[in-house]
Amino acid sequence: MRGDDAAAAEVTGAKAPDGAYASALEELLRAVAEGNVPVAAAAESLRRLPFSDLGFARVDHHRNLRQGVVEFVYAPGKTSGQLLAIVEAQLEHEDSSVVVTRAAAEDATAIRALAEARGLATIWRERAGLVAIPRAVPEPRGRLLVLTAGTSDLPVAEEAETVASLLGAGVRVIVDVGVAGLHRLLGEQPEIEAADAIVVIAGMDAALASVVGGLARVPVIACPTSVGYGASFGGLSALLAMLSSCAPGVAVVGIDDGVGAGTIGALIARGRPA
Repeated sequence: MRGDDAAAAEVTGAKAPDGAYASALEELLRAVAEGNVPVAAAAESLRRLPFSDLGFARVDHHRNLRQGVVEFVYAPGKTSGQLLAIVEAQLEHEDSSVVVTRAAAEDATAIRALAEARGLATIWRERAGLVAIPRAVPEPRGRLLVLTAGTSDLPVAEEAETVASLLGAGVRVIVDVGVAGLHRLLGEQPEIEAADAIVVIAGMDAALASVVGGLARVPVIACPTSVGYGASFGGLSALLAMLSSCAPGVAVVGIDDGVGAGTIGALIARGRPA
Protein backbone atom coordinates (compact mmCIF):
# COMPACT_ATOMS: atom_id res chain seq x y z
CA MET A 1 0.00 0.00 0.00
CA ARG A 2 1.28 3.44 -0.92
CA GLY A 3 0.01 6.71 0.55
CA ASP A 4 0.06 10.40 -0.26
CA ASP A 5 3.34 10.92 1.59
CA ALA A 6 5.14 8.20 -0.36
CA ALA A 7 4.01 9.59 -3.69
CA ALA A 8 4.91 13.15 -2.72
CA ALA A 9 8.35 12.12 -1.47
CA GLU A 10 9.39 11.01 -4.92
CA VAL A 11 9.02 14.50 -6.34
CA THR A 12 10.36 16.38 -3.31
CA GLY A 13 12.71 19.16 -4.31
CA ALA A 14 11.46 19.20 -7.89
CA LYS A 15 8.53 21.52 -7.54
CA ALA A 16 8.15 25.01 -8.99
CA PRO A 17 5.29 27.49 -9.25
CA ASP A 18 2.42 26.67 -11.61
CA GLY A 19 2.64 28.15 -15.10
CA ALA A 20 6.40 28.68 -15.18
CA TYR A 21 6.47 28.27 -18.97
CA ALA A 22 3.57 30.68 -19.40
CA SER A 23 5.30 33.16 -17.10
CA ALA A 24 8.46 32.98 -19.21
CA LEU A 25 6.46 33.78 -22.34
CA GLU A 26 4.78 36.73 -20.66
CA GLU A 27 8.18 37.96 -19.52
CA LEU A 28 9.53 37.72 -23.06
CA LEU A 29 6.59 39.64 -24.53
CA ARG A 30 6.89 42.31 -21.84
CA ALA A 31 10.60 42.67 -22.59
CA VAL A 32 9.82 43.15 -26.28
CA ALA A 33 7.15 45.74 -25.48
CA GLU A 34 9.60 47.63 -23.27
CA GLY A 35 12.30 47.52 -25.95
CA ASN A 36 14.68 45.37 -23.91
CA VAL A 37 14.63 42.41 -26.32
CA PRO A 38 14.94 42.83 -30.10
CA VAL A 39 12.04 41.53 -32.16
CA ALA A 40 14.35 39.18 -34.07
CA ALA A 41 15.61 37.61 -30.85
CA ALA A 42 12.07 37.18 -29.58
CA ALA A 43 10.99 35.63 -32.87
CA GLU A 44 13.82 33.11 -32.59
CA SER A 45 12.70 32.20 -29.07
CA LEU A 46 9.09 31.82 -30.18
CA ARG A 47 10.06 29.77 -33.21
CA ARG A 48 10.45 26.71 -30.98
CA LEU A 49 7.23 27.34 -29.07
CA PRO A 50 4.99 24.88 -30.95
CA PHE A 51 7.49 22.03 -31.41
CA SER A 52 11.05 21.00 -32.19
CA ASP A 53 11.40 19.15 -35.51
CA LEU A 54 14.03 16.46 -34.98
CA GLY A 55 13.38 14.81 -38.32
CA PHE A 56 12.15 11.58 -36.75
CA ALA A 57 9.93 13.32 -34.17
CA ARG A 58 8.20 16.64 -33.58
CA VAL A 59 8.46 17.34 -29.87
CA ASP A 60 5.45 19.30 -28.62
CA HIS A 61 6.69 22.06 -26.27
CA HIS A 62 3.32 23.80 -26.22
CA ARG A 63 1.28 21.00 -24.63
CA ASN A 64 1.72 22.04 -21.01
CA LEU A 65 0.67 25.62 -21.81
CA ARG A 66 -2.19 24.45 -24.04
CA GLN A 67 -3.60 21.56 -21.99
CA GLY A 68 -1.88 21.62 -18.61
CA VAL A 69 -0.39 18.15 -19.14
CA VAL A 70 3.02 16.90 -20.21
CA GLU A 71 3.93 15.24 -23.50
CA PHE A 72 4.43 11.55 -22.83
CA VAL A 73 7.15 9.74 -24.76
CA TYR A 74 6.30 6.14 -25.67
CA ALA A 75 9.60 4.28 -25.79
CA PRO A 76 8.87 1.07 -27.79
CA GLY A 77 9.81 1.42 -31.45
CA LYS A 78 12.32 4.21 -30.79
CA THR A 79 16.08 3.76 -30.69
CA SER A 80 18.08 4.78 -27.64
CA GLY A 81 19.49 7.70 -29.61
CA GLN A 82 16.03 8.90 -30.60
CA LEU A 83 14.76 8.69 -27.02
CA LEU A 84 17.70 10.68 -25.69
CA ALA A 85 17.30 13.32 -28.40
CA ILE A 86 13.59 13.74 -27.59
CA VAL A 87 14.27 13.99 -23.86
CA GLU A 88 17.08 16.48 -24.46
CA ALA A 89 14.78 18.66 -26.59
CA GLN A 90 12.20 18.65 -23.82
CA LEU A 91 14.79 19.61 -21.21
CA GLU A 92 16.19 22.35 -23.42
CA HIS A 93 13.02 24.06 -24.60
CA GLU A 94 10.40 23.64 -21.87
CA ASP A 95 10.15 23.33 -18.10
CA SER A 96 7.43 20.74 -17.55
CA SER A 97 8.08 17.19 -16.39
CA VAL A 98 9.52 14.67 -18.83
CA VAL A 99 7.83 11.26 -18.80
CA VAL A 100 9.01 8.27 -20.83
CA THR A 101 6.74 5.21 -20.72
CA ARG A 102 7.40 1.51 -21.32
CA ALA A 103 11.15 2.11 -21.31
CA ALA A 104 13.71 -0.70 -21.18
CA ALA A 105 16.05 -0.64 -18.19
CA GLU A 106 19.08 0.34 -20.31
CA ASP A 107 17.21 3.26 -21.87
CA ALA A 108 16.04 4.39 -18.43
CA THR A 109 19.64 4.33 -17.20
CA ALA A 110 20.75 6.58 -20.09
CA ILE A 111 17.85 9.00 -19.56
CA ARG A 112 18.53 9.21 -15.84
CA ALA A 113 22.21 9.89 -16.51
CA LEU A 114 21.25 12.71 -18.90
CA ALA A 115 19.02 14.26 -16.25
CA GLU A 116 21.47 13.85 -13.41
CA ALA A 117 24.20 15.52 -15.48
CA ARG A 118 21.94 18.59 -15.44
CA GLY A 119 21.38 18.29 -11.70
CA LEU A 120 17.80 17.06 -12.10
CA ALA A 121 16.02 14.43 -10.01
CA THR A 122 14.52 11.34 -11.64
CA ILE A 123 11.87 8.74 -10.87
CA TRP A 124 12.26 5.16 -12.11
CA ARG A 125 9.29 2.81 -11.76
CA GLU A 126 10.88 -0.39 -13.00
CA ARG A 127 7.80 -2.61 -13.00
CA ALA A 128 5.90 -0.06 -15.06
CA GLY A 129 8.87 0.82 -17.27
CA LEU A 130 8.29 4.50 -16.53
CA VAL A 131 11.12 7.00 -16.10
CA ALA A 132 10.31 10.61 -15.25
CA ILE A 133 12.17 13.85 -14.70
CA PRO A 134 9.86 15.92 -12.46
CA ARG A 135 9.91 19.67 -13.09
CA ALA A 136 7.43 22.48 -12.34
CA VAL A 137 5.16 20.01 -10.55
CA PRO A 138 2.02 21.83 -9.33
CA GLU A 139 1.16 21.83 -5.66
CA PRO A 140 -1.14 18.81 -5.02
CA ARG A 141 -4.83 19.57 -5.31
CA GLY A 142 -7.76 17.19 -5.05
CA ARG A 143 -7.74 13.56 -4.01
CA LEU A 144 -7.38 10.73 -6.53
CA LEU A 145 -7.87 7.21 -5.22
CA VAL A 146 -6.27 4.36 -7.18
CA LEU A 147 -7.58 0.87 -6.41
CA THR A 148 -6.18 -2.38 -7.75
CA ALA A 149 -7.99 -5.70 -7.81
CA GLY A 150 -4.75 -7.62 -7.22
CA THR A 151 -1.05 -7.19 -6.57
CA SER A 152 -0.32 -8.22 -10.17
CA ASP A 153 -2.06 -5.02 -11.31
CA LEU A 154 0.54 -2.87 -9.51
CA PRO A 155 2.70 -1.99 -12.57
CA VAL A 156 -0.26 -0.25 -14.20
CA ALA A 157 -1.21 1.34 -10.87
CA GLU A 158 2.31 2.71 -10.45
CA GLU A 159 2.11 4.24 -13.92
CA ALA A 160 -1.21 5.91 -13.08
CA GLU A 161 0.01 7.07 -9.67
CA THR A 162 3.22 8.64 -10.98
CA VAL A 163 1.51 10.41 -13.87
CA ALA A 164 -1.26 11.79 -11.66
CA SER A 165 1.26 13.00 -9.05
CA LEU A 166 3.31 14.80 -11.69
CA LEU A 167 0.15 16.50 -12.94
CA GLY A 168 -0.51 17.82 -9.44
CA ALA A 169 -3.12 15.51 -7.95
CA GLY A 170 -2.96 14.15 -4.42
CA VAL A 171 -2.87 10.37 -4.90
CA ARG A 172 -3.56 7.39 -2.64
CA VAL A 173 -3.03 3.83 -3.90
CA ILE A 174 -4.77 0.88 -2.26
CA VAL A 175 -3.73 -2.55 -3.48
CA ASP A 176 -5.44 -5.95 -3.65
CA VAL A 177 -9.10 -5.18 -2.92
CA GLY A 178 -10.63 -7.38 -5.60
CA VAL A 179 -14.10 -8.85 -5.38
CA ALA A 180 -12.86 -12.34 -4.47
CA GLY A 181 -12.62 -10.89 -0.95
CA LEU A 182 -15.20 -8.11 -0.96
CA HIS A 183 -14.68 -7.31 2.74
CA ARG A 184 -11.25 -5.89 1.83
CA LEU A 185 -12.88 -3.24 -0.35
CA LEU A 186 -15.66 -2.43 2.11
CA GLY A 187 -13.02 -1.69 4.72
CA GLU A 188 -11.87 1.19 2.50
CA GLN A 189 -15.31 2.83 2.25
CA PRO A 190 -14.11 6.06 4.00
CA GLU A 191 -11.41 6.48 1.32
CA ILE A 192 -13.95 5.93 -1.43
CA GLU A 193 -16.24 8.57 0.06
CA ALA A 194 -13.38 11.09 0.45
CA ALA A 195 -12.09 10.79 -3.12
CA ASP A 196 -12.67 13.38 -5.86
CA ALA A 197 -12.11 10.72 -8.53
CA ILE A 198 -11.29 7.01 -8.49
CA VAL A 199 -9.18 4.88 -10.80
CA VAL A 200 -9.97 1.16 -10.69
CA ILE A 201 -7.31 -1.12 -12.15
CA ALA A 202 -8.31 -4.75 -12.65
CA GLY A 203 -7.73 -7.75 -14.87
CA MET A 204 -9.44 -11.16 -14.98
CA ASP A 205 -13.23 -10.60 -14.66
CA ALA A 206 -12.73 -6.86 -13.86
CA ALA A 207 -15.81 -6.88 -11.62
CA LEU A 208 -14.19 -4.40 -9.23
CA ALA A 209 -15.04 -1.49 -11.52
CA SER A 210 -18.78 -2.12 -11.33
CA VAL A 211 -18.70 -2.65 -7.57
CA VAL A 212 -16.80 0.59 -6.96
CA GLY A 213 -19.04 2.37 -9.46
CA GLY A 214 -22.02 1.31 -7.36
CA LEU A 215 -20.46 2.71 -4.18
CA ALA A 216 -18.85 5.96 -5.31
CA ARG A 217 -20.45 9.36 -5.87
CA VAL A 218 -17.55 10.54 -8.06
CA PRO A 219 -16.37 9.52 -11.55
CA VAL A 220 -14.72 6.11 -11.77
CA ILE A 221 -12.06 5.58 -14.43
CA ALA A 222 -11.79 1.85 -15.12
CA CYS A 223 -8.50 0.55 -16.48
CA PRO A 224 -8.45 -3.10 -17.61
CA THR A 225 -5.15 -4.97 -17.37
CA SER A 226 -3.75 -7.92 -19.26
CA VAL A 227 -3.54 -9.87 -15.98
CA GLY A 228 -5.41 -13.17 -16.03
CA TYR A 229 -5.62 -16.70 -17.33
CA GLY A 230 -8.23 -18.88 -18.92
CA ALA A 231 -10.37 -16.77 -21.27
CA SER A 232 -8.85 -13.39 -20.36
CA PHE A 233 -7.45 -12.93 -23.90
CA GLY A 234 -4.71 -10.54 -22.80
CA GLY A 235 -7.13 -8.17 -21.05
CA LEU A 236 -9.87 -8.20 -23.68
CA SER A 237 -12.36 -9.89 -21.36
CA ALA A 238 -11.63 -7.29 -18.66
CA LEU A 239 -12.07 -4.48 -21.18
CA LEU A 240 -15.42 -5.83 -22.40
CA ALA A 241 -16.61 -6.38 -18.84
CA MET A 242 -15.79 -2.80 -17.88
CA LEU A 243 -17.43 -1.45 -21.03
CA SER A 244 -20.53 -3.48 -20.12
CA SER A 245 -20.68 -2.16 -16.55
CA CYS A 246 -24.15 -1.48 -15.20
CA ALA A 247 -22.80 1.39 -13.06
CA PRO A 248 -23.42 4.60 -15.05
CA GLY A 249 -20.56 6.56 -13.49
CA VAL A 250 -17.84 4.29 -14.91
CA ALA A 251 -15.73 5.32 -17.92
CA VAL A 252 -13.09 3.05 -19.46
CA VAL A 253 -9.58 3.52 -20.87
CA GLY A 254 -7.57 1.02 -22.88
CA ILE A 255 -5.88 -2.16 -21.68
CA ASP A 256 -2.91 -1.45 -19.37
CA ASP A 257 -3.34 2.30 -19.99
CA GLY A 258 -2.12 3.66 -16.67
CA VAL A 259 -1.06 6.88 -18.38
CA GLY A 260 -4.57 7.59 -19.64
CA ALA A 261 -6.21 6.61 -16.36
CA GLY A 262 -3.79 8.70 -14.30
CA THR A 263 -4.14 11.72 -16.56
CA ILE A 264 -7.94 11.70 -16.63
CA GLY A 265 -8.11 11.00 -12.90
CA ALA A 266 -5.78 13.90 -12.11
CA LEU A 267 -7.67 16.33 -14.34
CA ILE A 268 -10.94 15.43 -12.62
CA ALA A 269 -9.54 15.40 -9.09
CA ARG A 270 -7.78 18.76 -9.49
CA GLY A 271 -10.78 20.43 -11.08
CA ARG A 272 -10.77 23.30 -13.53
CA PRO A 273 -8.00 25.84 -12.90
CA ALA A 274 -9.18 29.05 -11.26
